[in-house]
Amino acid sequence: MLVEAKYESRAIEDVTGETRAKLDAVFSGDDWAKKRVAVALGSRGIDQIATVGRTAIEWLKSRGAIPFIIPAMGSHGGATSEGQLEILEALGITEKSAGAPIDASMETVELGRASDDARILTSRVALSADVVLLVNRIKPHTDFSSSEIGSGLRKMSVIGLGKAEGAARFHHSASSRGYESALKELSRFIIGKYPSIFGLALVEDAHHRLGRIEALRGPEISECEPALFILARDWMPTLPFKKIDLLIIDEMGKNISGAGMDTNIIERGIDGLPRVGRRVDIGAIYTRSLTPESHGNAIGLGLADVVSSKLVAGMDKQAMYTNALTAMTPMTVRIPMHFENDRECLRAAIRVSGKEESSVRIVRVRNTLALDRFIATINYSEEIADRNDLSILETGRDWQFTPAGDFDPAFDLMNQQAGQIR
Repeated sequence: MLVEAKYESRAIEDVTGETRAKLDAVFSGDDWAKKRVAVALGSRGIDQIATVGRTAIEWLKSRGAIPFIIPAMGSHGGATSEGQLEILEALGITEKSAGAPIDASMETVELGRASDDARILTSRVALSADVVLLVNRIKPHTDFSSSEIGSGLRKMSVIGLGKAEGAARFHHSASSRGYESALKELSRFIIGKYPSIFGLALVEDAHHRLGRIEALRGPEISECEPALFILARDWMPTLPFKKIDLLIIDEMGKNISGAGMDTNIIERGIDGLPRVGRRVDIGAIYTRSLTPESHGNAIGLGLADVVSSKLVAGMDKQAMYTNALTAMTPMTVRIPMHFENDRECLRAAIRVSGKEESSVRIVRVRNTLALDRFIATINYSEEIADRNDLSILETGRDWQFTPAGDFDPAFDLMNQQAGQIR
């Protein structure tokens, strides 16, 4: 069955206009003339990130500033300048499209020492700018749980601006004292060390659409981000049923989540184990492909039970191992059993789930950001009928495979949106 989850849409209709309005409201009184502004952009596939970045650059130019882009993504892209430029390009961000040069230097400088004597490193290029503008999405993190901090501006200030070496030193420190404690301390320290730092905080709705933009001054980042984090957590969707025997995920990748598949959705930690207090019990996970935007970084595939051989063949071990070593998460890059086609993978994953083919309950999603439309097996029909947050768009279609054993796109409900084949 093709099923629709009824989530409230909070999408901003005019992202360019909203971005300008927020910049006007908070930053228009500042003197930007001839200021070199480093616009820090990360590696996530954030909705409208290219538009927000380009609009901010145009706004800065109109006030006489000299903006340029820096990749703020830690060790991603194989911890190389070339790799990080490729990631930005995959997100639609180039010097031509953004209207500003990109400086992808990985060089860092030491700002000081943390309370555990760990070295605190930051981008030399960013620190040499007159102003830094952090642009990032606020959301719960995949590696740790917190009531007020996760991915966002504070994380970007520590890990993103820290480049590969700074990110590695942070993770080493956090492994012994806890992510939340280390992130709060180091972000306060780093933000305080920069001569001038601002932020554009972005929050997405349940449809993975940009729903909130907030412009913040440096001191406001630590004060205001917790409320935005709570909002992001409240807006975040969940899988539709409390029990899923087999979850099929069509694509994973770094542009979707830091863990490839959002651990807050699949309810497995970075150790591969089910999370305590999870909202959904999942028997087995089959992951089909890696997004092109990941450039081979398949970190997170270890959280699945079965993956396709195509996904494994597309891995860049250097990129994923660099990321896993930096984050100290070896489980996330262990290669699960894998088979040549969907039919074989599906059979194996059903065996792992412990269910019979005739009774297994399957949910299939495009990725962990796209939960508003999904495929479910017919044995969920009665439960769906009793709920007002789900509706069946089409039913009664059998699984169809090509001669090669893969899902046949001509009969694939996942390719169908609003009754039209995409």
